[in-house]
Amino acid sequence: MNAHTNSRSGEALEPAAYEAWYHRPRGAWIADTEFALMRRVLPAAPRARLLDAGCGTGHFSRRFAAAGFEVIGLDADARAVAWAARRPGKVDYVAGSMQALPFVDEAFDFSIAVTSLCFVEPAPMALAELWRVVRHGVLLGLLNRRSLLWRYKHGRGGYRGARWDTPAAVRAWSRGLNPRPVTTVYGSAVFFPGGGPPARLAETLLPRRLPWGGFLVACLLKPGRQGADS
Repeated sequence: MNAHTNSRSGEALEPAAYEAWYHRPRGAWIADTEFALMRRVLPAAPRARLLDAGCGTGHFSRRFAAAGFEVIGLDADARAVAWAARRPGKVDYVAGSMQALPFVDEAFDFSIAVTSLCFVEPAPMALAELWRVVRHGVLLGLLNRRSLLWRYKHGRGGYRGARWDTPAAVRAWSRGLNPRPVTTVYGSAVFFPGGGPPARLAETLLPRRLPWGGFLVACLLKPGRQGADS
């Protein structure tokens, strides 16, 4: 949900510039907040096998790997994949499309797509692929149409070309999945995306179940597979 999405919208942004956003004060706070929400919602134990689809420079791939997961990062941008592969961290990277994943069925426990599905059309096709390659479920990190971030940023800068989604859209996509998800857990974060002290204080006080944060998380789980057994 941040400036690094330039590379996914087709603009020429070098991987180092893409990654640099995460190391600025606002970017670091947003990334920390997003990662904390994903770890809270994802019902997977460390050592689970995880696909990070649309991984960019592998920022979240490396964070999940550092938390103990076995991670494969995939991105359509070969430059980003090559750059990520040179970074420290126990992650393997593959160049490929979210709409035709180069993996066999149920190759992973979970897949995640962190503000990457927002740049893929048609979204249901990509979600069906993410669903195909997992045993347990899919976690989506989406740009939230019902947020202050949308009011200030949609159609601008790194958000040009991005789709902004809602839980209703996720439910519509889910109807085409086989098997149908038995559970979908939602959460949101980054309610006030400016990142200043008031925004950070508010973030600690507002419940994650509120649907108005700029970063919307949906975790879809397969029948009988509510957690990884790895």
